[in-house]
Parts: sequence; structure tokens; C-alpha cells
Amino acid sequence: MRFAYLCGKMAAANLAVLCRRVSAALKASRPLISPQAPASTRYVLLKERNMLLTLEQEAKRQRLPMPSPERLEKVVDSMDALDKVVQEREDALRLLQTGQEKARPGAWRRDIFGRIIWHKFKQWPIPWYLNKRYNRKRFFAMPYVERFVRLRTEKQARIKARKRSLASKKEKFLREKFPHLSEAQKSSLV
Repeated sequence: MRFAYLCGKMAAANLAVLCRRVSAALKASRPLISPQAPASTRYVLLKERNMLLTLEQEAKRQRLPMPSPERLEKVVDSMDALDKVVQEREDALRLLQTGQEKARPGAWRRDIFGRIIWHKFKQWPIPWYLNKRYNRKRFFAMPYVERFVRLRTEKQARIKARKRSLASKKEKFLREKFPHLSEAQKSSLV
């Protein structure tokens, strides 16, 4: 019994030491990435996230709460922000170099069910008119599909109208239930 108690205290002490080291490495008051972040920032953030996930698993194993779990959220947010910046730079560079907005060129086409889809172009080793696999693809809808396309469009319009009707009914109900709030809102608009 005494040995298990001491082992538990030692594990908690080791976790505390590890937490202090992590806290020293990760300053909570400053953002993890700066506008002029070096190229290796992504790997630093990955290493930090892995360390925090390891710390979280160790805390779960020892049935202790993870110290300051918000750090993991900060690292994930920083990684998302970095990915967004890199994606914007790639898009701007591609737009300057090729004039294309999308990473992979394509075109809007109609599939065999009448839906309009984005078809991504890809390179083939042989011309399209000799390519049997490409020629099996159907980028048009048969005439009998038009009826079903119209039915699908009508269904989507009914769903949209139903949502609008439900929202207006809910708004009317709330206005009747809380008339003082609707009067205050009208006076603020004037």
C-alpha cells in the first residue's frame, strides 16, 4: 500500500516537472506564430502538439487532469492559421503564374444524373479521342433525366420554403410571447 502511494506521488511529481518544462517552452501570453514565421514553424508546432497530446495521454493514464489544456487549442489554432496563410500564398502565386484560381484546372459539367459538377482535368498519356476510359465518362444527361432534375429542383425549393416559413412562424411566436422586446427593437430602428 505504501509503495503504491509513493509511486503515485513520484508519477505526479514527474508530471509536474514535465508540465513546468512545457510551460517554460510555451509562453501563454504570446501567439505561437508571427507574421514572419520561418519555414520550420510548422514542424515546431507539430512537435509541440505531439508533446501536448503525450502529456494529455499521460495525465489520463494517471487519472489526473491535464494541466492547462487550452495550450493544445492554441497550438491547433496556430497550425490552422499557418495553413491558411500558406494556402493564400500558393493561390496568389498560382494566379500570377498561370492565371488559374484553382489548383487543378477543370470545368463545370453535367453528369449522367443531370447534376452540375466540377470536373477536374487530368493528364492522359494518349489523346482523349483514343482513350476508352475517358470516353466511357458521360458529361451529358439523357432527355428522360430532365424530369427528375426538375423534381429535384422543386424538392429543394420546397425545403427552402419550409425553412423560411418555420423561421417566420418562430419569429411571430416570439414577438407574441415577448411584445416588449419587439417594441424596443422597433424604437431602435427609428
